[in-house]
Amino acid sequence: MTGSRRSNSEGEKLDPRTLAAQALGREDESTGAVVPPIHFSTTFTRRDDYGPRDHVYIRPDSPNAEHAEDVLATLEDAVGAMSFGSGMAACTAAFHALESGDHVVCGKTVYHGVKAWLERFGPARGLTFTFVPNDDLTALKSAMQPGKTKLVWIETPANPLWTVTDIAAAAEIAHAAGAQLAVDSTCATPVLTKPLTLGADLVVHAATKYLGGHSDVLAGMVAAREDTPLWRRIREHRTFAGPVLGAMEAFLLTRGMRTLFVRVERQCQSAMKVAEFLAGHPKVDRVRYPGLPGDPGHAVASKQMLGGFGGMLSFQPAGDRDSAIRLVLACRVLKPATSLGGVESLIEHRKTSEGDIVTETPDNLIRISVGIEAVDDLIQDLDRALAAV
Repeated sequence: MTGSRRSNSEGEKLDPRTLAAQALGREDESTGAVVPPIHFSTTFTRRDDYGPRDHVYIRPDSPNAEHAEDVLATLEDAVGAMSFGSGMAACTAAFHALESGDHVVCGKTVYHGVKAWLERFGPARGLTFTFVPNDDLTALKSAMQPGKTKLVWIETPANPLWTVTDIAAAAEIAHAAGAQLAVDSTCATPVLTKPLTLGADLVVHAATKYLGGHSDVLAGMVAAREDTPLWRRIREHRTFAGPVLGAMEAFLLTRGMRTLFVRVERQCQSAMKVAEFLAGHPKVDRVRYPGLPGDPGHAVASKQMLGGFGGMLSFQPAGDRDSAIRLVLACRVLKPATSLGGVESLIEHRKTSEGDIVTETPDNLIRISVGIEAVDDLIQDLDRALAAV
């Protein structure tokens, strides 16, 4: 990276927590600053022989974006990573790289924007697709069309029901049919799960969420296990369609990843306590959190989520849609807002956020993104809200 004097990611083997905290240890070449500068320039001069430097033009060659990409690639054990201007741009990049006539198999429980894109834009691009239950490997295998299925898309844990998919088993099924596996690991983060080491070909992050971590940057990331033709087509798509990350956003994303481990570890601990509280509350019918021993995905999650079960959970209080909305509005510490992964705890009535998109989300489901506040304050807030409805 231009402007970097040295990196602690080269040479000795360091713990991922150290690499993240120091953003690979890069220092500004001209000043020695431990926080590299923001490069707003859109173009870069050539050498005296007119040969190109490391960077030519900011769309394909952004110094700040490359720093963020290198951090994520290191954390995911990837051959490389690409940043995008939003999580949706990252999620749809692989679909844009497919050819007309290709078939996609996608989990039924995924971020609603991905489902909407496939349904509204996939057919016009000549793509066909099949939705299967996330945790049904038999259905996944049956849906594969060898020679035609090019991509399997799963999200685990899957928003907002937190269904868990066995990544290694899904990769084996995909590869046997000649397809590649893409995993949306936004909510697991590389702190808890590294899909590429389990056999996935691509790992995708809505980096606005946990990677950024402060609800102040819009970004997406994709990382690859190998330099495949699909990976190269994704890069071409980004270069020529231009869904790139700005310099300031890239700087903020790198800043966010420096605290990724401490944030996620705290959020996992608090989410477990909140889930246990809700599971024992008489006004709660069901809690969905893979960390609970009775959760359907607990066994698989225990195998592939190391160090915690994430900061996201959902629950269904007794009552209908309207009473669920009243409960959300009765909270005072948890903020009634969409999105997730920030340091502040958010609570939302999920069906309202999804709008008119047909999903499997129950009408009374409430989603919580647990932040880093004192967990007793969060539990007290929920207890008060439950008593008020």
